[in-house]
Amino acid sequence: MRVLGRLLLLCLALVLAVPAGALMLGLALVLDPAAQAWLAGGALAGLDATLSDLAAGMAPETMLLALAGIAQALAVLLVAPPVLVALVGETLRLRTLAWYAGGAGLLSAALPWLARGGAGPGGAERLAAEGHLSAILFLAGAAAGLVYWLVAGRSAAEPAGAA
Repeated sequence: MRVLGRLLLLCLALVLAVPAGALMLGLALVLDPAAQAWLAGGALAGLDATLSDLAAGMAPETMLLALAGIAQALAVLLVAPPVLVALVGETLRLRTLAWYAGGAGLLSAALPWLARGGAGPGGAERLAAEGHLSAILFLAGAAAGLVYWLVAGRSAAEPAGAA
């Protein structure tokens, strides 16, 4: 019975942690001046490319596939880190905030680098921009880890008789 209760608490904590990470990511992207410039440039370029592709006769389904790819990337960035950190933390019965917030933050920040296989081509300016984005992703992952720890992580190592 304890395992079932723990599993339900883990699921509830993750259901709350993922939106918290998404909210932090959105806030950081909107409030950070460098990210605002990056988003504005990317959004305008994307809108221009989309409108020109639609005017050239590209099927709208192709645009939906591109949006699905963006949604999948966001899911990997926002869901995978807290889930992996939670599973390891629950398995090892870790209770520390540093594990949940720090681990989810580091994993979130490292995922783009790991997926690409290291730093991409470019100079110091591009590396600085990627580092800035990694810091924003770290904040999003840390927020998700903090919420998970508040809901379920603090009690991960409690003995079976404790409630």
